Amino acid sequence: MTEKKEEKEVKAAKKEVKAEAKEKKAEAKPTAKESPAEKKEVKDKEPAKEEKPKTAVKVEKKSSDDEEVKQTNLVDTEKYLNTGSHIGTKFKSGDMRKYIYKVRKDGLNVLDVQTLDQRLGFASKFIANFPKNQVVVVSRKVYGQTPAKAFADSIGANSVTGRFVPGTFTNPESNHFVEPKVVVITDPEADSQAIKEASTIRVPVVALASTNNSLRNIDLAIPINNKGKKSLALGYWILAKEILKAREEIKADTDFSKNPEDFEYKMTEEGEDKKSFRRKPFRSFGRGPPNGRSGQRGRR
Repeated sequence: MTEKKEEKEVKAAKKEVKAEAKEKKAEAKPTAKESPAEKKEVKDKEPAKEEKPKTAVKVEKKSSDDEEVKQTNLVDTEKYLNTGSHIGTKFKSGDMRKYIYKVRKDGLNVLDVQTLDQRLGFASKFIANFPKNQVVVVSRKVYGQTPAKAFADSIGANSVTGRFVPGTFTNPESNHFVEPKVVVITDPEADSQAIKEASTIRVPVVALASTNNSLRNIDLAIPINNKGKKSLALGYWILAKEILKAREEIKADTDFSKNPEDFEYKMTEEGEDKKSFRRKPFRSFGRGPPNGRSGQRGRR
C-alpha cells in the first residue's frame, strides 16, 4: 500500500511540475512577442515623422518652379537662344548693367533671357493702351527696317525707317511730320534724333537696347540683341503678337498669321544694298596711259 501511495504522489508531483512549466512558458511567450513588436512600431513611427514632410516639400518646390518658368515665357527659351537674342556686346553701360546675366570667356556680355521675356510682355501691354495710328516705330538700322515695317503693318502703326529727318516730331510744317503718342526705337544710338524729339514733345519712348546702349530719355527698355537680324525679327514679332492679344484682336498665338521669318531682313535685300553702294572704278585724267597704251603719259 505504501508503494502505491508513493507512486501516486510521484505522478502528482510530476503533473504539478509540468503544469508549472507550462504556466511559465505561457507567461514568457507574450512578453517575448510584445517587446519586438513594440520596438518595430517605434522604429516605423520615428522615420515616418522625419521623412514624409521632407520629401513632400522637395517635390512641391520643384513642380511649382517648373510651372512658373513655363507660364512666364511668351515663347520657348530655345527661340531666344537660337536667334542670339541674349547676346550683347563686349561693352556695357551703367544703365544696362542690371540686365546682364554673365560675361563669357570671350568678353561678350550675356543678357538675362527671363528679364527679356518679361519686359517684352510688359512693353506689349503698355503699347496696346495707345491708339493704333498714334504708335510710331523708328529704325535707321538696315537690319531693323524690315522688322519695324512688319511690326507696324501687323498692329496698324506708323513706321519711320531709314534716315530720320529732323523735325519729324516737332515741325508741323514738315512733309514728314508725324504726331505720335508713343515711340518704339530699334537702337538708342542710331535713333538718337528720334529720342531727342520724343522727349521734347514729352512722348514715352520704348527702346530695344543692347548692353552698350544708354537709357537716357528712355521710359521702357527691352534688353535684347538689337544688332542681329534674327533677334530683331523675333523681338518685333513677339511685340506684335502680344499687342494683338492684349487688344483682344486674337485669342491665341496660333491665330497670328505671321511667323518670325516674315519679320526678318532678307539676304536679297542685303545684296541689293551692297550693289548700290559699290565703289566706282577710278578714272585718271591725263596721268594714266592714254587709249590704253603703256609707256606714255598724257598731257593736262
